[in-house]
Amino acid sequence: MAKRKIAGLRIVITGASQGIGRAIALKAYQQGGKVLAAARSASLLEELKKEAGANPAGAMETVVADVTESEGRKAMLDESIRLYGGADVLVNNAGVGATGHFAEGNQDRLRKIMEVNYFGLIETTRVFIPEFKKRPGSAIVNISSIAGKRGIPARGDYSASKFAVQGFSDAIRAELAKDGIDVLVVCPGLTQTNFSKNMIEQKAKLQMDHLRGMTAEEVARHTLRTIETGRDEISLTFQGKLLAFVARFLPGLADRVSKKRVRELFEEEMVERQIRKREVLMQSGKAGP
Repeated sequence: MAKRKIAGLRIVITGASQGIGRAIALKAYQQGGKVLAAARSASLLEELKKEAGANPAGAMETVVADVTESEGRKAMLDESIRLYGGADVLVNNAGVGATGHFAEGNQDRLRKIMEVNYFGLIETTRVFIPEFKKRPGSAIVNISSIAGKRGIPARGDYSASKFAVQGFSDAIRAELAKDGIDVLVVCPGLTQTNFSKNMIEQKAKLQMDHLRGMTAEEVARHTLRTIETGRDEISLTFQGKLLAFVARFLPGLADRVSKKRVRELFEEEMVERQIRKREVLMQSGKAGP
């Protein structure tokens, strides 16, 4: 667990054109970091550079890259070497989501989420590991979610992708310790970003008020602090920490609360089902008095 200062660090950030990634890029740059912001949208990256403005202590460069494509992952590494002579920190932030109950979903939705949130993350990490092995004290930062601590109804696909990130992070943290590479995990709770607007689908009855969450700037501040301290993992927001605590130490309670909330949402449907069942039984002469 290395201690480091953001000033002077060469930091590659995926999904940096919006939300948490954008906030991390700006804040790291303001603190004197040498940032390479990666995303699929050239226009949004250009807006990021304009907003960053001038800062003699830092550097802000961008690269158009998709974490789900090998060419994009290689471009991030190549650009970090060309511009800064390498990288010290990789922030795996790119992610997508969807809401909707699993039984009503399909494999395309699941695969799209896993392709970005998990496979894109691990393959980007794989590309950077040889570079980081040359630099003990480097760090891989995986932006996970409280949903990776406890599966959330109507967000099963997204929760599964974040659970996968958690397991992957735990495994490689041990593997890379011998090389002096930290693996850090940040688990935001509800965050005030456009994430919900950019979802693949939104079909959940169980809605969440993202406006009650942390700002992206607050998440960025905690993320940079985690990079500096080398702390293995942090969970953010009071509600997020509470959910993670209950899921770990009181899983039965977490199950009961989740089931209760879903039953309340589908109460009318459940009543109708019981009525239809009773009608069928009555027609067959099997209904009780």
